[in-house]
Amino acid sequence: MQYQKLCRQKKALLLPLAGILIFALLPSESHAQIGRAVKQVIVSQAATWNSNTASMQCYQRASAGAPWQAVFEKPVPVLLGRKGLAWGRGVFNQPQNGIPAKVEKDWRAPAGVFQLGSLFGYAATPPGGSRWPYIQVGPWDAYVDDSASPYYNRHVRIDPRQGIPPWFEKQKMRLGDAAYKWMLEIRHNQQPAAPGYGSAIFFHVRRGPSTPSAGCTTMAETDLVRLLRWLDPKASPHYVLLPKADYAALRAAWGLP
Repeated sequence: MQYQKLCRQKKALLLPLAGILIFALLPSESHAQIGRAVKQVIVSQAATWNSNTASMQCYQRASAGAPWQAVFEKPVPVLLGRKGLAWGRGVFNQPQNGIPAKVEKDWRAPAGVFQLGSLFGYAATPPGGSRWPYIQVGPWDAYVDDSASPYYNRHVRIDPRQGIPPWFEKQKMRLGDAAYKWMLEIRHNQQPAAPGYGSAIFFHVRRGPSTPSAGCTTMAETDLVRLLRWLDPKASPHYVLLPKADYAALRAAWGLP
């Protein structure tokens, strides 16, 4: 990975030194860390910005000052966007390192640190043992990826008695697709949503062991269910997705495991 620009009055300065990449945070960004209430973090690390695979590990801590502990015995293989990663719109501003921002239909997964949203699924109830807020997807649920829509990057449930809008057929969620059996929102570009910067990003079931996604993080169903059972809403879990070199450079500054 080659960084091309020094950040000016932004979050990070990147200084190449003997082949080592070093982020030096400016004083205004010295406290840009995950909150003290965060006691669960999901971390996926890809080899490079163009990788469509990554390794995922979950971490937890008893309190803000306690050390992070790995949860799974070994990392879980996950799949990302077909064309790799681009900077997403999450908890922190994008470091200025020459990597572009994610945009709609770019086939890239959003990189950064993100809160989690709702859990969706076809079944009447979530996986046994899951504590996460759950929404059963019915025939009138949609998730909108049209940048021109006022509902962009949002879950919407329409009332057919009020008429079915012309956009609904292309945006509906209940497709009978096994990959969408369970879908957990990754809150990219939601605070607020900026038109054109990417939508409908989830954890969901992979389509095959080597089939990348359009931008979501996907995995085997057994691994996804294990993740859903571990998540605790009271622990304010966050998701971190970065290439390995960037994770190492930003780990201390962002207070990551």
